[in-house]
Amino acid sequence: MTPRCLIALLLILAASPAGARAQTAPPAPQADSLNMRFADGIVAIAEDTVITVDDVRNKIADLVPQMQREARSEAEFNKKLEHLQDSVIQDLIDRVLIVKEFNKDDKRHIPEAYVDTEIAQRLNEDFDNDRSKFLAYLRARGKTIGDFRKDVAEDIMYDYMIFEQRKNQGTVSPVKIEQYYKENKDQFYQEDSIEMRLIQLTHANGETDAQLVTQAGSILGRFHSGEKFSDLAKEFSEDSRRSKGGDWGWHKRTDLLPEFSEPLFALKKGEATQPIVTPNGCFVLYVENRKYAGIQPLDQVRPQIEQILSQQMSTVALEQWKERLRRDGYVKHF
Repeated sequence: MTPRCLIALLLILAASPAGARAQTAPPAPQADSLNMRFADGIVAIAEDTVITVDDVRNKIADLVPQMQREARSEAEFNKKLEHLQDSVIQDLIDRVLIVKEFNKDDKRHIPEAYVDTEIAQRLNEDFDNDRSKFLAYLRARGKTIGDFRKDVAEDIMYDYMIFEQRKNQGTVSPVKIEQYYKENKDQFYQEDSIEMRLIQLTHANGETDAQLVTQAGSILGRFHSGEKFSDLAKEFSEDSRRSKGGDWGWHKRTDLLPEFSEPLFALKKGEATQPIVTPNGCFVLYVENRKYAGIQPLDQVRPQIEQILSQQMSTVALEQWKERLRRDGYVKHF
């Protein structure tokens, strides 16, 4: 057989047997919990914007069915639903406050062309450029085309402000990178892996295994005489990546069947296996590069750690900025 990475026939099906899990119906809310929590239909006021039950319901509508399927009990579902509602309410409040912050600076302006482009993209992606679908969507939410345009413009303002906050974070110091590496070394363990190329010869014209081995031996002779393996793969290989010089990228030992992994992982960088015969033909594998099992050195993972820490700093700073907007703005919860 070919390496597992070369064929799509070896699929691992993780389906449980029928009846292995309790066949309970997903819990369903006994009543509209939003109406129960906010009887007057208003959940909050942020600045001069009223946030309604319908605003929240529209945001969570697509998420509720999956929550129902995943919840193991009605109590668990109701708890998760209330948490989702609270999260969405806070997001809607923050959106109002962030748009207000955008508009404080007279120099900030969203060109109408940007809004037009975004609307066109949404019509294409969300409504298949079908105006009747779009208008039905607006009617269902009690919105006009003008309301939709305003929403799109404010979405652009919101995204811009979030981007600016994340962009303005300082660089991560080398000391913090080294400290993170020392405290989280296990995260950077890597398995033995090889960047490989291969040449595959098949029985396309009725060749015997012996004939394929002879041909592979001739190719190896040219390789050992100094020709590049990638050039030989382009000339002789009959696999799907012939045009790429037989490049199959990086693979761990467990990615390959033993008849391939054992001879391949016994090699060093720049070496090739002897011909390997399988029912699918004859293979010669080549080690383009390799990484040995163990903890990766700091220099190799420094960019990765810097990205992790930068994201953490950005998240903290963004939340602190939002908290300031909440303190300085007018917000009333119901």
